[in-house]
Amino acid sequence: MTSDLLFVYGTLMRGYVHPMARLLSANADFLGEVSCRGRLYRVKHYPGLVLSGAAADVVFGELYRLRVADDLLREFDMYEACGEGFAEPTQYVRRTLPVTLADGSISEAWTYIYNWPVTDLARIESGRFLQE
Repeated sequence: MTSDLLFVYGTLMRGYVHPMARLLSANADFLGEVSCRGRLYRVKHYPGLVLSGAAADVVFGELYRLRVADDLLREFDMYEACGEGFAEPTQYVRRTLPVTLADGSISEAWTYIYNWPVTDLARIESGRFLQE
């Protein structure tokens, strides 16, 4: 499955001052706020998303359409330290998942899933990283 959509829920969002967030906003179109099923944890100064099947577990973020998807995803893979050249298991893995838009419609988008144990991490109950 290939997608030019990217779901971000942490340091790549618009409210965050970071060079990679600026790279995203300069090379992608903001489509709106979306949500997905999952649990959000505070890793350090950034969050980690863990997938969940429970309807009550919701993570909120932003959806972007990447203008040059392959090049940008390669950059974000490096930023998230996953993909080629990184020792397994990487902290994050890039996967597609269904996200729900404000109008209730669903799209498939890439996102970065946290890939390490969360037993010692604090859960962000609101599912919103920047409002924590």
